[in-house]
Amino acid sequence: MHGMGGYTPPCIPSFNRQTPFAAGGKVKNAIAHCEYPYFGELPISSMTKNYLEAAIEIAQEAGKILIEELSRPLHIAYKGSEVDLVTQADKRSERFIVERLTKYFPDHAVAAEEGTGHESGSASEFRWHVDPLDGTTNFAHGYPCFCVSIALAQRDSLLAAVVFNPFYNELFTAARGQGATFNGKNIHVSKNATLSTSLLCTGFPVRNRKASPNLQYYGDFTQHSHGVRRDGSAALDLACVAAGRFDGFWEFGLQKWDTAAGVLLIEEAGGKVSDFAGNPYQLGGPVILATNGLIHEEMRALALEISRRTPEPLRP
Repeated sequence: MHGMGGYTPPCIPSFNRQTPFAAGGKVKNAIAHCEYPYFGELPISSMTKNYLEAAIEIAQEAGKILIEELSRPLHIAYKGSEVDLVTQADKRSERFIVERLTKYFPDHAVAAEEGTGHESGSASEFRWHVDPLDGTTNFAHGYPCFCVSIALAQRDSLLAAVVFNPFYNELFTAARGQGATFNGKNIHVSKNATLSTSLLCTGFPVRNRKASPNLQYYGDFTQHSHGVRRDGSAALDLACVAAGRFDGFWEFGLQKWDTAAGVLLIEEAGGKVSDFAGNPYQLGGPVILATNGLIHEEMRALALEISRRTPEPLRP
């Protein structure tokens, strides 16, 4: 890792950097024999690698849960509407992730989509953002576009990110200042410099669909690009921008756990993330625009043009 000079601090688990996956249980075993109760007593510059390795191990184990659940009879519940699904897989995956993060980092806050985290009232400056199954509707229909998304932030700075699609065994990772990888190999955003030759992606809400203005944006961006894909997993969409598969992404009303990992992946892969006004994107903000950087201003200008002639969203 950059800045560490090859030195592994005491009680920090060491992994083979030539392989993309952390060996299961190594983080657990290292912590169990460590004189420190958690990694937080070590300098942050020495710990980013270990935060990432813990997140990788946890995401892969959670991914196994999702694959197990995929082969079982589906148990679906609804969160306030007939299209906002939650499955047993969401719940099992989240339970595992929260329990493991709490064991490894007991003083850290955990914000998780299905509500089993422990962030309210926490004085910790470290917060994990967890989506145990991003792409639940896809999962429920057997469409293999879903993932586990885990990210760690220190105050407003993202430190580590993992997006893992267990169906295809695709692992996207990033650590602050150390670049982004796909299955262990460094990745970079695309070099496509024009919107007209770009492939874009977006998503639509599962709640308050009539209140979303995105159909107008979808139509206009489709006409000004090679096309727009709607795959149903914001975390994977953002990871694919980081890997150069997509050139740009936008969406409205995403939660912090939807975007935290993907934002760091894109930033570390050389891309740009903002709102439509060009301001730095804030997790949980009303709109996100994420690109390879080269088409950012062109996409932003078109988005602002669309916003000026798009009617006010209907009230839910």
